[in-house]
Amino acid sequence: MSNLFRKMRARNLFRMLFLRVLKSPAVCNVSMLFVISAATVIFVVYENMVITHRYMSLENVTTPGQMKGAGSENKDPLIPPFNATREERIAWFENQHKKLELFESRSSNTKFHDQVSVFHDGNCTMKYFMVWLSPAQSFGVREFSAVDSLFKASRNGCLIILSPSLDSRQGDRILRPLIDVGLKVVAITPDLPFLVKNTPAESWFDELKNGRQDPGSIPLSYNLSNLIRLAALYKYGGVYLDVDFIVLKDFMGLWNAIGAQSTSSITKKWTRINGAAMVFDEGHPILHDFLQEFAATYDGNKWGHNGPYLISRVIRRVENKPGYNLTVLPPKTFYPMDWTKIGRCFKKPDTESDQKWVEYMLVELERSTYAIHIWNHRTKELRIEEGSLMQRLISAHCVICHRIRNLKPIGSR
Repeated sequence: MSNLFRKMRARNLFRMLFLRVLKSPAVCNVSMLFVISAATVIFVVYENMVITHRYMSLENVTTPGQMKGAGSENKDPLIPPFNATREERIAWFENQHKKLELFESRSSNTKFHDQVSVFHDGNCTMKYFMVWLSPAQSFGVREFSAVDSLFKASRNGCLIILSPSLDSRQGDRILRPLIDVGLKVVAITPDLPFLVKNTPAESWFDELKNGRQDPGSIPLSYNLSNLIRLAALYKYGGVYLDVDFIVLKDFMGLWNAIGAQSTSSITKKWTRINGAAMVFDEGHPILHDFLQEFAATYDGNKWGHNGPYLISRVIRRVENKPGYNLTVLPPKTFYPMDWTKIGRCFKKPDTESDQKWVEYMLVELERSTYAIHIWNHRTKELRIEEGSLMQRLISAHCVICHRIRNLKPIGSR
């Protein structure tokens, strides 16, 4: 609040000086239009700088604090060489994993577990997990808005971001605005050997580290993210969310649930399930089956094979079997907009029909959607336009609100 008062005093001082200038005799010798125009420009620039300072500072977090063991803080160390053969990729990973803390157990086998357990100290209404394996500076204003919206919906929830790069001084600076207002969020480097230990994925992980498993041509961070989310929920239970959601409702009403991405227009049954949002008890049997499927059918050369396609394959086999206590939620719960249509949500309404659609969608989403997936891969180059559905959603679902018109496309700096 003191920052706000300082900003108000500064603005008032500026206004006072501005009025004095207008009353000064010197103004008579200068074009009034020029003075007013120049002062207006200065004031607008000043206001914009003050209001957006905390958020734009997220884009300037460039001090050392890189992914531990990475050769460069600007480079994702988990992207395999382009057009490499299977043998070349295996050799690349053998050299690369030795540099990254992600693949090595801590000095104490219980360090990671202790960190998670202490953070989940019993004062959390809900336990949330996210995974971020990209460099810290890639965690931009939109990703921050996803975290911000989570705490708007679940003020007493606890969020662990499993991330080597954000578990750093740089990451602390990014998350500090939330921590400073008392929200429970922390970045912890995942201990992969610990997470997969005594799970069906342990043998796969050993083969990968020992050069008997092709990591694949797709960025390994994509497939490791799929593995880490499953293993974390299996060990601890709670809610997993990708960082490209805007959360609209508290997840307290959901449990042992996962969302359908699409349904058949004829049968109305789901055709694909997505693991970008999941809510499960610790040790749930479907999580065991997911990990087993990951290890048995891993293919690092196909997008989605170890992600939504894996989830769909397993649930299709076990959905009607007893003992699973599983709910498949309709697409409107997490995926109300298909990835092929999501672009409309980022555009300002140009016609009366567009405006009516925005107003209608706001009502519908608030009524039946827990979180809206904004399909990062599809929308990262899109600007959130003023008055768009996305701008209004983010503005309405934030703890630390800011001017959405200043948001840049994901990945831009």
